[in-house]
Order: sequence, then C-alpha cells, then structure tokens
Amino acid sequence: MRLHVLVLAAMVASCAAQETPKYPEYPSETPATLKPTETGFDYARREVMIPMRDGVKLHTVILVPKTATTAKKAPILMTRTPYSANILTANRASAHLGAALYGYDNAVDTIVGGGYIRVVQDIRGKYGSEGDYVMNRPVHGPLNPTPVDDSTDTYDTIDWLVKNIPECNGRVGTLGISYDGFEPLMAAYHPHPALKVTVPMNPMVDGWMGDDWFHNGAFRQQNLPYIYEQEGSRSNDYKWWSDAFDEYDFWMKAGSAGEMGKRHGAEQVGFWRNILAHPAYDEWWQQQAVDKLLAKEPLAVPMMVVHSLWDQEDIYGGIAVYKALSAQPANKGKLFLVMGPWHHGQEIEESSNMAAIRWGSATGTYFMRKVLLPFLDHYLKDNAPAMDVAPVTAFETGTNEWRKLKSWPVGCEGTCSIEKKDLFLGKGLAATWNTPANKTGEFEEYVSDPAKPVPFRARPNQPIGYTPPLTWVNWLVDDQREASGRPDVLSYVSQPLTEPLKISGQPLVKLLASTSGTDSDWVVKLIDVYPDEVADQPELGGYQLAVSMDIFRGRYRESFATAKPIEANKPLEYRWELPTANHVFLPGHRLMVQVQSSWFPLYDRNPQKFVPNIFWAKPEDYVRATQRIYAGSAVELPVVK
Repeated sequence: MRLHVLVLAAMVASCAAQETPKYPEYPSETPATLKPTETGFDYARREVMIPMRDGVKLHTVILVPKTATTAKKAPILMTRTPYSANILTANRASAHLGAALYGYDNAVDTIVGGGYIRVVQDIRGKYGSEGDYVMNRPVHGPLNPTPVDDSTDTYDTIDWLVKNIPECNGRVGTLGISYDGFEPLMAAYHPHPALKVTVPMNPMVDGWMGDDWFHNGAFRQQNLPYIYEQEGSRSNDYKWWSDAFDEYDFWMKAGSAGEMGKRHGAEQVGFWRNILAHPAYDEWWQQQAVDKLLAKEPLAVPMMVVHSLWDQEDIYGGIAVYKALSAQPANKGKLFLVMGPWHHGQEIEESSNMAAIRWGSATGTYFMRKVLLPFLDHYLKDNAPAMDVAPVTAFETGTNEWRKLKSWPVGCEGTCSIEKKDLFLGKGLAATWNTPANKTGEFEEYVSDPAKPVPFRARPNQPIGYTPPLTWVNWLVDDQREASGRPDVLSYVSQPLTEPLKISGQPLVKLLASTSGTDSDWVVKLIDVYPDEVADQPELGGYQLAVSMDIFRGRYRESFATAKPIEANKPLEYRWELPTANHVFLPGHRLMVQVQSSWFPLYDRNPQKFVPNIFWAKPEDYVRATQRIYAGSAVELPVVK
C-alpha cells in the first residue's frame, strides 16, 4: 500500500512538472546587445568615459567625420554641457553628420563646413557623467575647496582627447551657448596647451548683476523651474508643474517667489537654498563672477565673445567679459567681439528676423559662415589660413548692416566719436534734449499696485517651457504699446526725428524719483517708435520696439551688497546701465522712454514696503505706492557723432 502511494505521488509530481511552463518557452527576438552598423554614414560615433584627476569619469560623445583620417587630421570643436551629450549629438537619427547635429547647441554650418571633429561632453554630475553637480561650479578657492572645477575638467578632457583620437591634429577649440557658453570661459582659465581658441556665446557670467537669476537685485522668478529641474536629478527627471496656463495667474496665486518654491519643494535643491540665502550682491556672488575672475590674468588663448542684442536670458555676461578683458592692453589681438540681432542662441540659426522685426538678410548664416568659420580655421587648422575677421563685428539695427570695427564701443568704421547726451523726461510726458530749469519742480506720477503688476508681455503669459510654438524667446522685441496704455506706466515721447540718430554702447539711466513706500522697483525702457504707417510692412505701423531696457531694485540704490529702506516721498537719484545697443533711430521715428515699477511675472514683485528678504514677503507686506518721476530724470545716450 505504501509503495502504491509513493508511485502515485511520483506520477502526480511528474504531471505537475510537465504542466509548469518553462520560461522563456518562446525565445526572445531581442539580442543581448545590439551592435548598430554605420553603413553609409559620413561620420563615426564613439562614446567614452574620460577619467578626471580625481578619478571621476565624464561621459563624452566623439563624432569623427569620414574626411578626418590619420593621414589627413582634423581639429576638435568641443562643447561641455549639462543638457545631455547624447541628445545634443543625435537631434536626428541620420547617417549624415549635419542632420544629426542640427539643433541646440551646434553651429552646423561651421562644424560640418569646416570638417571638424565634434566632441560633446556631459559635465560633472549630469546625465552620463559621474560625480556631483554644482550649478556653474566655482573654480577652486573660497567657494570650492575641492581640487576640481570646470577648468580642471576641461584641461583633463583635452589632454585625453589629443592623446586618444588618432584623427586629431592636436588642436582643440571650445564653444557653446548659455551654460555651454560658461564652459569656454572656464576653459580659458589656466588652459591646456592644446586649447587654441575659445568662443563663449551668450555666456552665463554674473547671475546676480544681469544674467539668469537677478537683474540689479530683482529676482527672475520664471527661472525657478529651471533650477528645480536642473538640480532635482542627474537626468532632469523631475518636472516643474503648474496649475494655470497663464503664468501671470500662476505666480500671483503663490504671492512671493519663496512661497512658490516652498509649494514645489524646491528647497530640496542646493542652488535654490543658496539663492534664498543670498538675495544681495554679497561675497558669495562676487567671488564667482566670471568677468572678475578672468580679468585677473591676461588671455592665454584667443577668445571670440558672441553677444545677442536681444538676449532674453543672458544679456549681461558677454559684454561684461568683453569690457573686463578689453581693459587690459595685453589682450589686444586676442580678444574679439560679435554682436548680432538675435535672441538667446539664435546666432546658430538662419536668423533673418526676430518675430515681426526683419533684418533683410540671414544674419545667423552670415555669422557662422563668414565670421565664426574663418576665425576657427585660422587658429585650429594646419598652415593657419588667413582670416578677415575684425576685432569687433557688430550688426547695426535700424540700417540693418554689418559693421567691422576696431573696438567697442566706437560706433563706426572710420573716424567718429561718441557723445554722452541726456534725453530728459520732461513736462507733459515729453522726451526732450532740453535741460529742465528746475529738476524737481515738475513731475509726473502714477500709482503702483502690487495687486495689479504690469505684465512683462501681453497676457496670457506663455510658460517658458511651453511648446509649440515657443514665442517667449522673442519677448524683448514685443510691441510695447501693451504697456504704454496702462495708467501705471509713464511714456515719454520725442518729436519725430528729421535725421538719423545712432547710439552705440550702454544707455545710462539717471532716474530722479520718489516713492510713498519704503522700497520700490524701477523699470526703464528705451524704445524706437515707428511711423504711424510703414509701407512695406503695415503691421509695424506705430510699433514700439524696445532697443534697451532693464529693471533696478531700489533697496540697492546705495550698495548692491547691502539692502536699505528708501526714505519715503523724497526725490532720490537711481543710476544703472541698460543693456548694450547698436541702433539707428531713422528719420520719421520717435524716441520713447517708458517708466514703470513692476515687470511681472518674469521678475518677482517688490512689496514696496521694506522687508528684510523679499523672498519671504507676506501678503500684508504688499502695498500700493505713489511714484513720482521728476523733470531732472534722463537717459544718457551714447550718441555717435
């Protein structure tokens, strides 16, 4: 009986074993590792992990055109990025290098046209690279006690590249836009001997004075989503969320920028905590200002700074670097400047227009083919071909012509001078050259209400990351009539011009103003008002094109490093520079200056009552204020004679 039971149990177990399916019963059609072919490709793609001096390895993509061989070697054009080397080198799945690269941050006409080896690297702590990420990592020093920074990482990368790419001729150039433009500046600091040229385009230089994070103390709160996503994870996996299509409504509901960050959990990321802790221009900001860092030593390699005249993100940095370096005689012959009629990064596009404003030519194509390519070829290729690139290549808006200049600002190719001329904000909202007899005897006034801030562009305000189509990039050339019709914006207008008026350089605001509050923001815009009718482009009739404009936070009137309350109802002078312009106001056009006290939601609202830290202003802190602009106010223009 027991034997029978055992046999029966064995039979049951055998059946059960037969009924249990084996995995995988049906074989997978996916190989363990796919090895893509490059049949028909005009380039070879290599991915490597390059070791740094501290052992951290950085993910690097190398694209070698088939025209580069060990017998016919080519130079390297390198970009270091926090935006994914894989994405930037595979904008299209294509066998053609130009198609694969076409997009941010690749000047395709230059890279492909010049036959360059293209290298793109993930910076430390981002995407495929090892290590820890720090926003615009400061160089080794008081803010960075470690032995590594973006300068040393670039040095170590170049050292590896020239030793391990057999098709390389031993020469390297580095270029990039925005954050990627910050990297060529770091490369120029104690550079590797194989680095022969750097091209910072629209670079991040000083985030407090006038680039991404602040402008003259006013916080650019629409960049908080960037901070959140950039530092939230290595691969930007966590996305900022919104509960309103109109950014104006979204930010109004939160109140302060600090409260908005709190609602999103932004204080988990280190850079946001640093911004909250450093609202003024203290040593933390000053010590990482790149223009100040580079000015300490002569340039070791040639540099071409590329600046966009309507850069909606980093309009301060390029010119700040040029000013700091051009002040040193030792840099003569090594420093170049290009200024074009572009928004942020538009120089690598065709760029025949910005929104409704047409330039009459493909300005980006001209830059890549006629300026950037011969410049790089001259320094990077064997037997250094000659180049005809001027020390300054500047597009003159209004006349829409390229000018080759000896320096900046000079205004013309030949003999001319720049006269500083005050355009006064006079009686009856007139913009006039006539000096007022009594500078505080007359004034215009408006009421600034934080509950109804002036929009920085027509509502609904499109979120920065919203697509398609992305119009935010063009906001600096928006028609300013939307603001000029508001009762809390003063618009001073000149008589129509009878002859051309050219300005070259940075207008200087000399605002003589009072507020009934104890803190205030001031926004000043220099505007070109088109004739009431424009024959060849009717939609530009009466158009108000902002030539140069910026904001100033009143609490920093005496010192950017220390915030102080404003004495209520007392006329005080506020001085600050507007962004660089190279513009001709044509006959029949008029000059306009607009003054207002908010620019929302791009910039956080000033409560208009002094509080220690505006990031934590409470709802009851926001008060209405009467703002007076006195007749002694002026915008000093750099007029070319």
